Amino acid sequence: MKNVDDLIESAAELAERGLSKGEIADELNVSRETASWLVERSGRTEPPAQRGQPADIHVDWSAIGRDSARLEHVARAMAALLRKQGEEIDLTVGIEKAGVPMATMVGRELDTDLCTYAPRKHQWNEGDMEDLGGSFSRNFAGIRDRECYVIDDTVTSGTTMRETIEAIREQGGEPVACVVLVDKQGVEEIDGVPVYSLVQVIPVGSDE
Repeated sequence: MKNVDDLIESAAELAERGLSKGEIADELNVSRETASWLVERSGRTEPPAQRGQPADIHVDWSAIGRDSARLEHVARAMAALLRKQGEEIDLTVGIEKAGVPMATMVGRELDTDLCTYAPRKHQWNEGDMEDLGGSFSRNFAGIRDRECYVIDDTVTSGTTMRETIEAIREQGGEPVACVVLVDKQGVEEIDGVPVYSLVQVIPVGSDE
């Protein structure tokens, strides 16, 4: 995808397939607010520029995601950021959807079990997010009072990562460190947990 029009078209296609706005945000690597803006404008014919769109950055890492060898190399780099935390940690938590393939390969590199977490934004369409809840899949390893790593593809606002950290602690676990492919906010820690990234995006410009 090269421009906003491409994103609007993709958002429209995903909405037609029945994805919630939260899932669209996850698929396009944008915030929930940006996903809503894209869906709302998907039926318009005039250019959307300068119509009060939210400030956001779209990250297209499909060149990595569609090739297992490239994804493995990236996962090794992510694992290298975590090795300094020690060798006692035996659980890696992947945030669905895009964080799970990365977490799988990071877990293999670090020889840990794998756990997955589906954030509440995947259920979000309209209304109050506080009424929704995320969940851990029973098809993978449980938290069981263990220390763990948390893996996702991007940090946009930090909301999903914070939710995952809180959910892990509610299960009695303790996140030791988080790692993402791209950090769009310059986040160094969330709720006392360090956040590492391979790429950090820093917007530079003026609002004028």
